Amino acid sequence: MEVTPVNFAELSSARLAEKSEQIRERVIRAREKQLERFGEKSDLHANAQMSPQMVRNICKISEAGQNLLKKAMEKLGLSARAYDRILKVSRTIADLAGSDEIELEHLAEAIHYRSLDREGWTN
Repeated sequence: MEVTPVNFAELSSARLAEKSEQIRERVIRAREKQLERFGEKSDLHANAQMSPQMVRNICKISEAGQNLLKKAMEKLGLSARAYDRILKVSRTIADLAGSDEIELEHLAEAIHYRSLDREGWTN
């Protein structure tokens, strides 16, 4: 994944960055949440492995989220597979944030990653 440059204001900010140990703990909690979510299905360990039907059942989004995703799909010309992938990534972002629900900010972040890919950033 291509990462956009950090602007000078963010680099020079006095705000303390999250420590690696804190990030590690968030990732561990997110992975535990996913293992709990798929506990009865021993072949599933992560959101990325969800089937399209599971995505529909697990990755529910609000009406505002549906509108945001619809606009992104139309603007970027995304496929049904891309729709599912965005929802899976959104669910993972929500897990990392400790959120039970996929919020607009999680969905927007996942769409942003997909739009970078569509714009040829990885070429």
